[in-house]
Amino acid sequence: MQTAIFGGGCFWCIDAAFRRLKGVQSVLSGYSGGHLDNPTYQDICTGLSGHAEVVKIEFDEQVISYSTLLQVFFELHDPTQLNRQGNDVGTQYRSVIFYLDDVQKLASLKMLASQQALFADKIVTELSPATLFYSAETYHQDYYRDNPNQPYCSIMIGPKLAKFSANYATLLAQ
Repeated sequence: MQTAIFGGGCFWCIDAAFRRLKGVQSVLSGYSGGHLDNPTYQDICTGLSGHAEVVKIEFDEQVISYSTLLQVFFELHDPTQLNRQGNDVGTQYRSVIFYLDDVQKLASLKMLASQQALFADKIVTELSPATLFYSAETYHQDYYRDNPNQPYCSIMIGPKLAKFSANYATLLAQ
């Protein structure tokens, strides 16, 4: 098993998509990249902890590659928005890739370069070595599955997942 850690705005959005991919064994929403030990969601919401909302993905590299996960990551959010995604504003919503080794770092650099060609605006995705990962509270885990009719989920996540599912149908688990 391999691990990937990505932040692309609200973790509820990207969590729901990554869970649908073949080869992804688990997705855990959490916090990383900050200076506060054992942060809570309330700490994160202040924007003062330095942490980003992230997902930690455990995946079988024999089924899905890290590069494919990176491609999906860039599909799921706007990497040109600094410290925000849509109406979610703050450093906790920044676009970030936390790499775990030099192989992931090089793959991320390559993907960043290829993605930049697709955007008129500069990509602002942070590329940083992985730091401590803190699991988010239980109610954040697989939030969309448990709350599909919650307004944020039905307005923001539902349409994003529909587009994602159409674009990546061959990668979806049954």
